[in-house]
Amino acid sequence: MSAEHDPALTYASYLAVDELLQLQRPLSDGPEHDELLFIVIHQTYELWFKQLLHELIAAKASLEAGDTYRSMSILGRVRSILKVCVSQVDILETMTPLQFNSFRGRLSSSSGFQSAQFREVEAILGRRDSKMAGHLPQVDQDRIELITKNRSLWDSTLVYLAKRGHAVPAEYLERNFAQHYTPNSQVQDLLVDIHHNDPESAMLCERLVDIDEGLQEWRYRHVKMVERTIGAKLGTGGSSGVGYLSSTLFNPIFPDLWAIRDRF
Repeated sequence: MSAEHDPALTYASYLAVDELLQLQRPLSDGPEHDELLFIVIHQTYELWFKQLLHELIAAKASLEAGDTYRSMSILGRVRSILKVCVSQVDILETMTPLQFNSFRGRLSSSSGFQSAQFREVEAILGRRDSKMAGHLPQVDQDRIELITKNRSLWDSTLVYLAKRGHAVPAEYLERNFAQHYTPNSQVQDLLVDIHHNDPESAMLCERLVDIDEGLQEWRYRHVKMVERTIGAKLGTGGSSGVGYLSSTLFNPIFPDLWAIRDRF
């Protein structure tokens, strides 16, 4: 019998609610009131990262297939998810530094710096450097390395543009995807032409700018939340805390799309 006709299937069993609600395990004595919030927020982030990976993988396939409307829909959803990730910072900021420090010592070396899924998201979006996964377990490093050997979302976008008849430089379509993408004046000239003469592709490019801006917004809110909560203290996972997070700001994912802003 298929699941949709199973009379035993309930909301709780379909969503595994009982199991889900057992996954929040505070370590502090009492436990401290605010530790549950900290756990729930970060577990929710991991669920959203899982969904982002699901959507980005689908977006790459859709772009490479030349499907404009499905690609636009998926990219719009990615942007909406990033907005939710940003809004969750508002909830975290209801926790004062004193409240966080009431259980921070229990976190030991654990930190959001160790989120393998977020590194996977970064890899699909185009990050390529030796520092992004070296602190993670080998199984996570292997998974991220596999992603970096394949096209990023931008590389898939270039395939999409080529399928629509635009003269994308061949060396960019056939480049070594394990290397970081280098902004290119020919690609930028092409993008300016697309904005003037191919409205559908131009709208898709603007969806990518939405995503880029959304991720940068999330990074900024994350930095300020950490700064107001722990100040200049070192991060629990071995990072330099605010110093490390600040270094990630204002680094666009799609530099060619930003480079043409003053050419219209």
